[in-house]
This record gives sequence, structure tokens and C-alpha cells, in this order.
Amino acid sequence: MHEFEIVDKFFYKLSKQNVSALGLNDDVFFDNKKKTVISVDTYNINTHFLDFKSPDLVIKKILRSSISDLICKGVKPKFYFISGSGNKKNFTKKNLLKISKSLKKEQEKYNISLCGGDTTFSNKLSFTIISLGYSNNIVYRNKSRLNDDIYVTGNLGDSFIGLQILKGKIKVNNKMSKFFVKKYYEPDLQIKLVNNLLKLANTSIDISDGLIDDLKKMINRQNFSFQIFEEKIPVSKNLKQLIKTKKFKKINVTSRGDDYQILFTANPIKSRIIKKISNIAGIKITKIGKIISGKNRSKIINLKNKQIKAKIKGYTHQF
Repeated sequence: MHEFEIVDKFFYKLSKQNVSALGLNDDVFFDNKKKTVISVDTYNINTHFLDFKSPDLVIKKILRSSISDLICKGVKPKFYFISGSGNKKNFTKKNLLKISKSLKKEQEKYNISLCGGDTTFSNKLSFTIISLGYSNNIVYRNKSRLNDDIYVTGNLGDSFIGLQILKGKIKVNNKMSKFFVKKYYEPDLQIKLVNNLLKLANTSIDISDGLIDDLKKMINRQNFSFQIFEEKIPVSKNLKQLIKTKKFKKINVTSRGDDYQILFTANPIKSRIIKKISNIAGIKITKIGKIISGKNRSKIINLKNKQIKAKIKGYTHQF
């Protein structure tokens, strides 16, 4: 079974009486009476990060990916809790000092505060982060409408390339290597869009598992499909150059996850205001497709203007 089958078969019924759980089918818990928004994420070594040679960068990556759950809902993160499981090899004084300094910088950058957590001994290194914010409303999943435009912020694919470089699977020059590895460890969170997202988006999700997989999750309980244009998927100048020189397929390198950009849909009449907000806030927002009717009709229009099926897979936990 994969992770979503486990949730549906064994835990969904336990949450049915709790409307704030959102059917266990969203990025967050939202209590609209208390205006409280919460997300929980766990990160394991060898699954969510390769090693612990750079603990300051690892903790930065997992904190950003955690608060991204709130940001993509149109909520400013306010507090976080962190629990760590490890041993004396991982939690040396040197490593803990690096983690502490890195968290301090992240707190200053995103105006968030540490509120608590837990530490336990384990030979398997892992971290769990709870992120908390307050809002009168959120952008829900599964609220897209027919003919909605599909948008994505920032660029896609840089983080995946960074991971492949760290694994030794892709070799590039030193300048490019630094660029892509930085994008892997330090995803660009679009927190400046938070205040406007509720006004713009009908539905949203952050791209963690990959463009195609997260598109599917965003509309998974609706009788809709999506149509996206490969040519429109935004990439950095460095990735564009790499795609050309390495002859990569653009759809493959931009659908692997770890981007933590905001994927959302909006009514076509809002295209002008979205463009205006993009310019004012200095945030790259790209229209890449449209919501279409019917289930299992999703398609990608490739660079040769031919229709291909949406078979590209992102990351899914298999058990």
C-alpha cells in the first residue's frame, strides 16, 4: 500500500466527525472557530535527506518544507515545534550548535518562533515538525472549478537536479553545482503571496511530491482533470541550459518534487490581477494550464504540441 491508501483505509473513519480534519485530504488541520491552522511533517534520513554532513542545511530544508504547508493555504506560519530522534553521532555539540544557529536565522527570515518539541534516542535519525498559524480562512484542496486556470509560483526542477548532483548522478561545473544544491537545501518559499492567495485561488497545494502527482491530489475528489502545457512550465536559466546540453525531457525534471512552490487554480477573470500582484510583489507566477471536465482525462501537451498522458510520477511513500 502507499501512504494515501493507508490513510483512507485505516484512519479516515476516525476523523469523519471532526470537520477541522478536512477529511485527512489536505495539507493542514483548520479550526475555523478558533482560527487555528496546523500541519505535521516527519523527515527521515535516507528518505527525506541524504545524510547529516550539513545539519544546518538539513534543518533549514525541513523547516521550510514544513511551513510551506501553511503558506500554500494562504496562512502565515507563526509558531513551530520540533522533535528530533538520533544518537550521539548525530547530536554532537557541534551539530546541535549548527542546528540552533540555522533555526535562529530561519526564525528571523520568516518571523516564526520555536515553542517546544521533544528529543529521543534512536539509531535512526528523524525530525518531526509541527507548524502553527492563525487565519480566518484558508485555501482548501479540491475546490477547483471547471475552466479554472492553473498557476505555479517560482521555478520547478532545480531542487531535483540539486539532489541528483548530491547523489553523484549528474555532473556539472562548480558554479552550476552550487546553484542547484542551494535550491535543494533552501527552497524559495513565496511567503509574500500569503496575503493575496485567499483573494486569488480557488484551490491550492504546495509542490512537494512533484507537479503531476500534486496536481492529481489537488483535484482528487472532484470530477475534474487537468491539461497542462510542458512549454509553459517555468524553469530557471540554469535548468534551461542543462535541459538543452544534457538532452533531458523537461516534463521529467520538473515533476519530481521538493520544489515547495505554490500550485493553485483561479478563475480566468483574475488573470490580470494575478499578473499585477506578481509584478508588485516580485514573485514569478506562471499560468501552465487549465482545469477540464471529467475524471481520468488529464493530459500534457508536450513541446511538439502533441498530447501525452500524465504518467510522470513524483514521490510516494510505499509500505
